[in-house]
Formats: sequence, C-alpha cells, structure tokens
Amino acid sequence: MTTSVQGETGLGSTSWREIGTRYGRTEVRRAYIQVATTLIPLAIGFTLMALSLSLPYWVTLLLAIPTAGFLVRTFIIMHDCAHSSFLPSRRMNDAIGAFTGYLTLTPFAQWRRDHAIHHASSGDLDRRGHGDVDTITVAEYKALSKKDQFKYRMKRNPFALLIVGPVYLMWSQRFRPRSKATKDKQIFSVWWTNVAIVGTVAAFAIAGLLAEFALVYVPVMYMAASAGIFLFYVQHQFEGTYWDRKPEWDYVTASIAGSSYLKLPQPLMWMTGLHHVHHMAPRIPNYLLQEAHDENPMFHKVTVVTLKDTRRAFQLALWDEERNRLISFRELT
Repeated sequence: MTTSVQGETGLGSTSWREIGTRYGRTEVRRAYIQVATTLIPLAIGFTLMALSLSLPYWVTLLLAIPTAGFLVRTFIIMHDCAHSSFLPSRRMNDAIGAFTGYLTLTPFAQWRRDHAIHHASSGDLDRRGHGDVDTITVAEYKALSKKDQFKYRMKRNPFALLIVGPVYLMWSQRFRPRSKATKDKQIFSVWWTNVAIVGTVAAFAIAGLLAEFALVYVPVMYMAASAGIFLFYVQHQFEGTYWDRKPEWDYVTASIAGSSYLKLPQPLMWMTGLHHVHHMAPRIPNYLLQEAHDENPMFHKVTVVTLKDTRRAFQLALWDEERNRLISFRELT
C-alpha cells in the first residue's frame, strides 16, 4: 500500500490542520481585486470578439483564446466561493458564486455539493465517481466484456475527453435527479441557472443578435471547458498518483500524493492555481495557495508536472493495484 504522506514528512494530523487554519483566511481587498482583474478583462474580451465579427472569423477565434483563459479564472473564483474561502461573508460568497456560476453555465449550489464529495473521496477506490475522471483497476478492466472494454477505452481517449467532454459537461449540468441527499436549494440552483441561460439566449434573440452571441460566447465556453477538463485531468492522472481502499485510504496522502503540482509559465499559472495545496486544505483561498506551498515542506514532496509531461498523462488509463501506479493500455499483461 502507499505510504502515508504524514509519515514521510513527520507531520501529524494536527500540523496539516494548523496549516489550513493559518492560511485559511480571507483578504477582502485581494479578493475584490481578483474579481476586477478577472471579470473586467473577460468583458473586454467578449466586447473585442463582438467587434471583430466584421473581420475574418479566425480573428474572433484568436481573441477567444485569452478570453477563455479569463473564463477559466472566473470558474476558479466560483470554486473558491463554493468553499466559502473567497470572502469572509457567506452571503457574498454565495452571491458571487451564483453569478460566476451563471457565466460558466454551472449551477453553483449543486456543484458545491458534488465538489465537496469529490474532496472527501478523492483517491478512494471504494468511493469513485464523484467529480473524478472514470478510472478502473486492471482487474476490473479484465473482467469487462469486449464491448465494455471498448467503451472504457473510448471514454479515456484524449479526443473524447477534450473534444466531446466539454459538450457532455455543459449538457449534464442542466439536469440533476432528486435523491435523498439532494436538497431543494441544489435543485433550485440547477433550474435557476437554466432559466438564466434561457433568458439570456432569448434576450439576444429578441434583439436580433443571437448569431453574434453564439459566435462569441460558444467558442469561449468550449475552450474554457476543454481547458478545465485538461487541468483537472493532469492534476490527478499521473503515473505515481494515489488510489487506495479503506481502511488504508488516507485523506492527507490522497490530497498531496494524489494531486500534482502543475507548474506552468505565467500568466497561465495565475489562471490555474495549486491543486495539491487546495485539496489538503480547501478553505485556503486561491490567492494564498502559493504562499502556503512555499512556506511548508509538506508540499515540497508533491509530484511536479509540466506541459511536456502532460502527454504521458493522457496515455495512462488503469490503476494497477499490484504495482501501485497508473498504467497505459499497452502495459497490460
């Protein structure tokens, strides 16, 4: 079984909780500056794209790339609001979270619940399927029929993940079945978001600008969703990631050993954050993650992934319980 990160660093549970407490503070000024430096450039990007429609469409698509980056950043703000870590006020977190959720087509309250389950179960082989990429073990794959093996291969194909995935992601969030764990507030957030989306589309249609709206917003949303899937994938799917079963499964080990440090050049790093620090202590706002990483040796054992390394990540597809690592289909014996 995987050795606990707690044991490797000599830090007990009190220490990692202390780290979460020390850096899990909100700074209102930094939060609002972040809102301004994200939403204002996002609005400028959309405006420039709209103005560029009189030019060849490839110009609009070029402008969509940085605009999509700011939409990814908008999602990160929504993400922090879901953890109530962005601002000290729960009401303001909810308000900004709902608005940024609307901009990213994400039902805020429902996504918050789904994401909380992901944090509580990441790397747990007995609790898969909560906000993670579908991953099965070698033994489970071998037990599948040829038809189901083919289906799994298709789901893990980079084309399916990055090209089809954004469409599926946007569509799947439009509906949520009611269950014992689903509250009225979560159902309401889904339908409020749907109504807001339909209302926005209707408003542009009435104004005679529906085509222009689609030509501007759809490529930005699509690029941002694809980038989001890419980021989430490479920050959890790497050769030495962490999966285990109870009772050996450990939250801290899953957070640090099961999350990579995706090291990107600026300004891309500003748009992504540090996933491993966040997974261990989700109440740390994104604007303090780098500080927490730099000042605590606990985080320095994390697997560092660069853009060059991400190609290998998309070849990995199965968890080998005997070798304790992710393997590719080619490595099956």
